[in-house]
Amino acid sequence: MTSETSDNSSPPDPSDAGDEPGSAPGGTGAPPTAPIPVPAAGPDPEEQDARQPDAWQQEVRQPEAGASRSYPLGQPGGQPVYHTSGVYGAHHARPSQRGGNRRTVILAVIAAVLAVVVAAVLLVVVVFKPGSSSGPPAYGMVPTGSSSQQDGEQVAAAFLAAWQSQDLAQAANYTDQPAAAKAALASYAKNLKLGKFALTAGAASSAAGSTAAKPRENVPFAVSASVAAGSGTSAVRGTWGYHSTLVAYQQAKSDVWFVAWQPDVVAPNVTAATHVTAVLVPPTVTEVTDASGGTLTRYKDPGLDTISGLLAASAPTNEGANAGLDVQIATKAGKPVANSQAELIAPGNYPTLSTTINPTVEAAARTSVAMHNESSMVAIQPSTGKILAIANNAGFNDFALTADVAPGSTMKTITSTALFNAGLATPSTGVACPAAYTVTGITYHNDQGESEPAGTPFADDFAQSCNNAFTQWWPHLSGKLASTAKDYYGLNQKWDIGIGNASASYFNAPASASGSELAQEAFGEGSLTATPLAMASVAATIESGSFKQPVLTLNTKQTVTAKPLPANTDQYLKQEMRDVVTEGTGAGLGFGSTVYAKTGTADIQGQDQPNSWLIAFDPTKDIAVACLVVNAGYGAQYAGPEVSAFLKAIG
Repeated sequence: MTSETSDNSSPPDPSDAGDEPGSAPGGTGAPPTAPIPVPAAGPDPEEQDARQPDAWQQEVRQPEAGASRSYPLGQPGGQPVYHTSGVYGAHHARPSQRGGNRRTVILAVIAAVLAVVVAAVLLVVVVFKPGSSSGPPAYGMVPTGSSSQQDGEQVAAAFLAAWQSQDLAQAANYTDQPAAAKAALASYAKNLKLGKFALTAGAASSAAGSTAAKPRENVPFAVSASVAAGSGTSAVRGTWGYHSTLVAYQQAKSDVWFVAWQPDVVAPNVTAATHVTAVLVPPTVTEVTDASGGTLTRYKDPGLDTISGLLAASAPTNEGANAGLDVQIATKAGKPVANSQAELIAPGNYPTLSTTINPTVEAAARTSVAMHNESSMVAIQPSTGKILAIANNAGFNDFALTADVAPGSTMKTITSTALFNAGLATPSTGVACPAAYTVTGITYHNDQGESEPAGTPFADDFAQSCNNAFTQWWPHLSGKLASTAKDYYGLNQKWDIGIGNASASYFNAPASASGSELAQEAFGEGSLTATPLAMASVAATIESGSFKQPVLTLNTKQTVTAKPLPANTDQYLKQEMRDVVTEGTGAGLGFGSTVYAKTGTADIQGQDQPNSWLIAFDPTKDIAVACLVVNAGYGAQYAGPEVSAFLKAIG
């Protein structure tokens, strides 16, 4: 037997605005060279938007036929009126003129000085009417209409003109919450990949709470926005048309008007916790097939059946130009809000969608896993990363893609990679394997007391899978197992293998492992988790010398990349894995002269028997494979015979 064992802002005070308030839309005046005097009070805190926005579906019209659908925008009335001259100024006190004696002259001088001081104070608190030459206010706007309706329309027109031209700072400065408004308008442009953009204001009407002293005006406006989702050849662009409303109000005790900022100004029903975004809609699929055109469900494999269902309901959006386009409300976490979707372009349909499953390889895998219950297997083409077979014999379970268990001694391939890359060992380095080894108070025993003497070549320790030849390296492996898995094998991160929009992490090695935990992980146990898909990819990476992200559909982008294995490291790994077949735990399993392998056995708490693993590759067949048999026994006794049978069956 072997020794394998087994994570609201308020507007800035205008008095602090500095010397760059900017011009109102349409204005041509230069900014003043000194701070603009402003009223002491900010926007009226009682001015709150009392609008009740219509439901999302009421705002978005049904699209017309065509590749790009534009919603009717209505016929808003009135033309924008731009205000350019609203300013602040100051009164100057005038000292009285008195003649007379020296005392009178002194008093006159004192009075003149006091007058200058009073004038300076008045500069800060007195508001001048429009017409002065010192420029518009830094925040808000002083309109010139003859009624509150006209004033509201002017303020709305100025805000919308700045927004349409993407002068977001100026648009935000017309509101009573500049920081929040600017952030929301920027998010709108980014999440919609905003292109051509048009805003048209309608006629104002008195808003709820409006009084003669505090006028408030509702101003509806229409939006026509060119929006897009995706990138490169998968990008889809369409036109979104809808209506929204803003409220303009006059600040108490001031001539200044503001747009009452609310998140739903950008679009109905948006809140501070949500945003609008454009999303690709996957095309639908009539039938999912293997690489030869046969239906994927004919294999009656639970994993392939699930994949077929996923792809039929939601094909990859990068499969050609058949993706549709929606606009929806989403949370900060990116989750769509129910019933908020507006369809701009309907998705297309694939009569058939082909996968990379090879019928010959799949049939061999299905026959092999039938040898034991609770068995699963994945085969990959190392030169391309194509998944050639997914096979399960575990009831309705798809352990091939969903197992979440320790990889056992198959992990020693990654541990060896870390040691070789660091120059700490080579296959010929002498490394003892003591029967027992203690780390931070925890003692690890090799299976059945096995040991190897000092001077044993590290390749022999690997071939015999002697655990404590690996345990003892823990002080040199801090963070190295996790980083090696990621940097050279593409693991420890999510892969999108092409199952619709789904992505998953098929392997996990915690970067924070230390002490006894790290010692366990060095021989494949502890907190490590892996799937047959991940470990088949490890074998494929060693076979080809570089990682290629596994994929299941022909046009799936291999977005995860990794560094090529250093040439010496790859040569050493091949030597070790060949030794497993010729003189180690894989000897006697009937592997041919071109097969490289690594057995694995992982003790699992609560199970009667350990989990059985074996990974292998045959470069003459351009194939790599991983097999897991749950609750079975040693890797060489259960997973080994299945892999041997599989490799022989594919010729």
